[in-house]
Amino acid sequence: MIMKKESYYDLVYYITSKIPEGRVSTYGAIADYLSLGSARMIGWALNQCNATGNGDIPAHRVVNRKGELSGRVHFNPPSKMQASLGAEGIIVKDNRVENFEDLFWHPEELDDK
Repeated sequence: MIMKKESYYDLVYYITSKIPEGRVSTYGAIADYLSLGSARMIGWALNQCNATGNGDIPAHRVVNRKGELSGRVHFNPPSKMQASLGAEGIIVKDNRVENFEDLFWHPEELDDK
């Protein structure tokens, strides 16, 4: 893992930007990979990303450990998270990613390249 970013948020945004289209990761997987705090801190960083309107960071691809769209309330409107995932071919039912295990991407996959 090569990380030469300046802040915690930069690290979170860097990893989140690497999640491939059509895949999802979790707050916990990103936190574990970065060895920086908790899943909740990842959510906070991504919430700030949404608040500032930084559309370059695919925060919609980050869900909770069960594949649930727990961060949807931070999108405006909240349905935007599901719509963004749907545009990438990800099916969401009852605010949960279907086939979550098959679509899950772990940041360790970066180390394989």
